Amino acid sequence: MTADRPASLPAAPRRRRYGLTIQSKLLVMLLGVSLASSVIVGVIGFVNGRDSLRDDAFEQLTTIRELRTEEIEREFASIQNGVVLDSRNASAVEGATALVDAFADLQATPLEPDQDAVVEAFYEETFVPALEERSGLDYAPEAFVPASPAGRYLQYHYTAQRALDDFDAGLALTDAGDGSAWSAANAEYGPYFTGLVDALGYEDVLITDREGNVVYSAYKSVDLGVNLNEEPYASSTLATATNEVLRNGSLDEVVTTDFERYLPSLNVPTAWVASPIGSATEIVGVLAVQVPIDQINAVMTGNGRWAEQGLGETGEVYLAGSDLLMRSTSRLLAENPESYVDTVVANGTPRAVAERIAEVNGTVQLQPVDFPSTRAAVAGETGTALTADYTDSSSLVAYAPLDIDGLSWVIVAHMDADEAFAPVADFTRNIVISTLAILLAVSVLSLLLAQVFTRPVKKLVDAVRRVAGGDLAVAVPQGSRDEFGDLGAAFNDMAASLRVKQELIDEQRVENAKLLHTLMPETMAARYREGEETIAEEHENVSVVYAELIGFDAHAEKLNGQEEITELNLLMRGFDDAAVSCGVEKVRTLRGGYLASSGLIVPRVDNVRRAVDFARQMREVVARFNAQTGASIELRAGVDTGTVTSGLVARTSLAYDLWGDAVNLAHRVRSVTGEPGVYVSQSVRDRLADTVPFSEVGSVELHGVRQPVWRVG
Repeated sequence: MTADRPASLPAAPRRRRYGLTIQSKLLVMLLGVSLASSVIVGVIGFVNGRDSLRDDAFEQLTTIRELRTEEIEREFASIQNGVVLDSRNASAVEGATALVDAFADLQATPLEPDQDAVVEAFYEETFVPALEERSGLDYAPEAFVPASPAGRYLQYHYTAQRALDDFDAGLALTDAGDGSAWSAANAEYGPYFTGLVDALGYEDVLITDREGNVVYSAYKSVDLGVNLNEEPYASSTLATATNEVLRNGSLDEVVTTDFERYLPSLNVPTAWVASPIGSATEIVGVLAVQVPIDQINAVMTGNGRWAEQGLGETGEVYLAGSDLLMRSTSRLLAENPESYVDTVVANGTPRAVAERIAEVNGTVQLQPVDFPSTRAAVAGETGTALTADYTDSSSLVAYAPLDIDGLSWVIVAHMDADEAFAPVADFTRNIVISTLAILLAVSVLSLLLAQVFTRPVKKLVDAVRRVAGGDLAVAVPQGSRDEFGDLGAAFNDMAASLRVKQELIDEQRVENAKLLHTLMPETMAARYREGEETIAEEHENVSVVYAELIGFDAHAEKLNGQEEITELNLLMRGFDDAAVSCGVEKVRTLRGGYLASSGLIVPRVDNVRRAVDFARQMREVVARFNAQTGASIELRAGVDTGTVTSGLVARTSLAYDLWGDAVNLAHRVRSVTGEPGVYVSQSVRDRLADTVPFSEVGSVELHGVRQPVWRVG
């Protein structure tokens, strides 16, 4: 019994091995070297990449700061040079002289009491209430009424009788019709000065005489006719600038002022560029141009295209003065005014100041920027820093002083650190993920390499099991050049041979299925494949079309065999297409005819109408065929509806056919007259009498009963 069952013998005991196996040693070595190298490379790449990205962020911000610096310095230089040139223009000199002289003449022209009352009412009821609402302070109206008769005169005729904010009307007013020399001078020379406002975008153009009287204002505003050396203007930067220009006595002199809250502009921050007007022998006054703050903001904001110019979602460039207050608009205020107060308050701005900024919708001389970077720039330093700013506690900042004559301004470009260093964060995350992925890949690869000696056998066993299970697409690798490689090659050859044979069998099965489907309906083909030999099915309410070609044989006598087959196929394809279009099923095709049904395979309520429509379309197909080939073929078609039987005929030569009374009657009615056309039985005519015209053409006998035959009109 032992000899018959050797498998039952106990296996020889394996000798115990101590220490690591070769597979384990190989795994440890591969893991140790690979993991160590991956970590070292990852750390080096992380440090170098992080530093490079941080440097790039600082460099980009510095570049933007430099570009803005050049633009703003060029903008102020252009304004200063323009004011110097405009003040030397002959029209400016002549106009200023005429206006100064005319103003002096008006000193002897006091207003009537009722006219004086109009001026005083303007300040009491219009200007001062508007100023107090804008500034939040209280003012005495009488402090603003010009002290001189000339000033009162001009304000009565040009200022007090129009709306305070109607600047266009003031700019267009050239002659009040008072007949004064000043109005004549304004009518003659005013267009030159107002043209500077229109062409160069100045906020306003003023002319003062040597005593500080404002003898001209392009907008004819509240400052027209006042004396800058008297209160409440004596301590203004405009008064200081005009006095400095006159004191130096040079026509080349130009003085630029910092922003100051200018009372005639309703306490809005205003900056001026002033230059003397006169000739080489005499200075008659000063031309003072109000710096257009919109142009400054346009330069600093890049016309509002921060993101497009590399500043992302939080970056901006702004100006600040030596008082550590902003001199340009804030991006945050421009883009998100609703969140401005909470944001800047959270970063150190007093709430009252923030609310005031939101109320006046302006940050100039309001928003404090007292931060290390701004203080360093005010001290004349240029550099970059990671420090706090007014919108974020951690910002990337590039700062520098500006070189603008007369101004101690600095420029600061900043961006929230989270956004500026987003590439660094992305890079860090990618490095960590990549390193972890490499470590995982190395671990898996080491494990795979350690198992390389047992894998070929395992793969071959697995492949054999899959073939046994019917998967003939399996193949084993043939990388090794040993016995395992030879065994794998032999196995692959065997599997390939089996696969080719299976594919041939599958292809033949598909071809057989296609052939069956061309011969019979799918349901009958399924029964035939299951082994049934005698198959017949009875169908009720089926319409049958039996069509016969007339004259095709005579036409075919003119053709050779290939041409005959080609044209016959052309006709039959046309019939097939018509069958598909009408929802009719083809039963079989004869050389000179066509048998089809409607409602056989797919039951249809309107099978009678479809059958008649198909017969009509067959005649249209024949007509098109005749037009294409020059033939004279006709078609007779018979249509009946009723019960039919379908099934397989014969055993050695398999054929699918249709028979029954409906087929027989359809065959017979087609030949009642012998003429081409579509002929139908009485049952078809009864079903379609209301929709299709019919004419009776004869009768046929079926089961001893004669039935009329109708022709479709």
